[in-house]
Amino acid sequence: MERSLWTAATGMNAQRFNLDIIANNLANVNTTGYKKTRTEFEDLLYATLMIPGTPVAGGGKVPTGIQVGHGVKVAGTHKIYLKGSLEETGNPLDLAIEGDGFFQVLLPDGETGYARAGSFAKDAEGRIVTSNGYILQPEIVIPEDATEITIKEDGTVYVIAGGDMKTPVEVGKIEIVRFINPSGLSAQGKNVLRETAASGDPIIGTPGIEGFGRIAQGFLEMSNVNVVEEMIKMIVAQRAYELNSKTIHAADSMLGVAATIRR
Repeated sequence: MERSLWTAATGMNAQRFNLDIIANNLANVNTTGYKKTRTEFEDLLYATLMIPGTPVAGGGKVPTGIQVGHGVKVAGTHKIYLKGSLEETGNPLDLAIEGDGFFQVLLPDGETGYARAGSFAKDAEGRIVTSNGYILQPEIVIPEDATEITIKEDGTVYVIAGGDMKTPVEVGKIEIVRFINPSGLSAQGKNVLRETAASGDPIIGTPGIEGFGRIAQGFLEMSNVNVVEEMIKMIVAQRAYELNSKTIHAADSMLGVAATIRR
């Protein structure tokens, strides 16, 4: 009976963590480029009271044995990289990737970060940067007198400068990357991810070619969180938490009955 107390406690801890993940998904329902996270569970070790196939009198063998589990634990969290809906903004430096791929940005420590959020702007030097000032890689500088910016599906950036010039001039090309296991990327906050040993090395390519997504100028990719789905998960997690708490209460009541038995 003591085992049931600890088993139910593992269930409560697991559902509490699950609710943390659901809460984060709901909190980021309007975050540009956010990808929802799913909690994955696994059962704990089993106590084997009788091994399946144990010989018994008469030459037979026990068909199933006796095992009892010790509860559940969180096995991992899994990023779901389903495409979010595209929202038209009209801003020439708002970019979305239609398909697989990540933008590359230079982080303050000199490392490269990766992002689906394409809300870019120009800094004081004309470089294309994120809302946090991270420079898009490879670096692209927009001339000060540029009057029009055009970014093609393949990432080529053209500008029309001031004066009498009417011919678009190429000033750079956006490259995107993809990973064998994007779910292995480590989220750093600020819409940035880092590569890990689990994600594999970045594969750099041209947008729209060889499986890489195309660039959509004037659009932003919204969060792929489904509010209704997350609300259902929240209800299920709450009920599972309550049931585990009731298991603890039932086990406690049974222990109380056993403790009051008189000879």
